[in-house]
Amino acid sequence: MLGRILLKPQPFVIFPKDYPEPMSVRGEEITLLASGKATGGYEIFAQRGPEGSGPPPHAHPWDESFYVISGELDFGFGEETFMATPGTLVHLPAGTTHWFRFRAGGGVMLSITDRFGASAMFGDIDRAKDLATTDPAALAAVALRHGLTRP
Repeated sequence: MLGRILLKPQPFVIFPKDYPEPMSVRGEEITLLASGKATGGYEIFAQRGPEGSGPPPHAHPWDESFYVISGELDFGFGEETFMATPGTLVHLPAGTTHWFRFRAGGGVMLSITDRFGASAMFGDIDRAKDLATTDPAALAAVALRHGLTRP
């Protein structure tokens, strides 16, 4: 590719004191731990949610995996619903309609996506978070621009 320099991802370490500010997404605090630019392909997030927080049913064009660290969450995909407890791993291929909701006491989970889309979407939603109370349809349009779909 003439005129374009491809940089090889480099090893990195990020300590909690160096985490970026969390993004606010539908009541959750989502911290980008590893960007697609840093890894060369996938992204890693820490998601902390209070009781009742979580997205409505949706799908997107990237794979997503969740690993529950603390708390309990209700998860659903297709006709399947279940409670995820610490140590549970949930993998959702791209295009899978899914949702989750943090239960009493909230919780923390790690999420990993297979490409760059999620961090850009979460950042745009965080920047537009005031629309949640003034214009929810406009906030939903932000996510739709990133390939999110709703049933």
